[in-house]
Amino acid sequence: MIELVIEGRRKDLGGFEVGRILPYAKRRMVGPFVFLDHMGPARFDPGVEGLNVRPHPHIGLSTVTYLFEGRIRHFDNLGSNTPILPAEVNWMTAGRGIVHSERTDDVVRAAGVTMHGMQAWVALPLENEDDEPSFAHHGEADLPSYSEGGLSARLIAGSAFGATAGVKTHSPLFYVHWEMEAGVTGGVPAEYPERAVYVARGMVEIDGRQIATGQMAVLAPESTVPVKAIVPSTVMLLGGESVGPRLLWWNFVASSQDRIEAAKADWKAGHMTLPPDDGHEFIPLPEDPPPPPPPMS
Repeated sequence: MIELVIEGRRKDLGGFEVGRILPYAKRRMVGPFVFLDHMGPARFDPGVEGLNVRPHPHIGLSTVTYLFEGRIRHFDNLGSNTPILPAEVNWMTAGRGIVHSERTDDVVRAAGVTMHGMQAWVALPLENEDDEPSFAHHGEADLPSYSEGGLSARLIAGSAFGATAGVKTHSPLFYVHWEMEAGVTGGVPAEYPERAVYVARGMVEIDGRQIATGQMAVLAPESTVPVKAIVPSTVMLLGGESVGPRLLWWNFVASSQDRIEAAKADWKAGHMTLPPDDGHEFIPLPEDPPPPPPPMS
């Protein structure tokens, strides 16, 4: 039932540590999901600056921020200035280009806060790569939930288990948050060809194999897959239908290198505007990596 287990790689984003799950060398995407970070958990003491992701650009994707704990404020160059709390969704579609930032909200900085959540990027289908950028905030009412027998579930985006979230998506997908008590078993539905299970906290068993915190199990298609919690666990289910291969360079996702190069040039030349409420700084375009050394003779 398991094709591959991916171990999260720890990355320091300037004082805030994440676990990088996707992309992975042996598995670049799961359905349309091209990027997945597990943020924290991290505790910011009272008065500490906290999370400060400076304005930066995206193309060709939708980003989805989802929190277990904490509070983040989102800014973008459409004029959005929106906080996000646990059990809510910030869904931003870059299309042909958007600039955004994410900061620890002033409301909680003075008191201190624990930050814990997920950041995912969903590649857009070819016909939507040049869409106008957009941003939507969704509260609990837009995210169908269920709780029974030690399993609590929330549908973050897409369709699964006979429900559909209120988040506008561009291709068939599902993204689900489970809270599981020890000994409880849930089933990952078979309706999508590409599926994965990520353990954000705890440990589960799939097909006799234990999957621990920070690990993702990429599942084989065509059958419902039981997932049993060995200890109390926080689990993310995700996947969908493939949108085809994608290139990923820095914050840009595209179906062609020409699109990547155009976005790089636009950002470097200052042709992409900064958020009106957070425009005092930005992340510069990274230098291209040096070419690989010639093969040894």
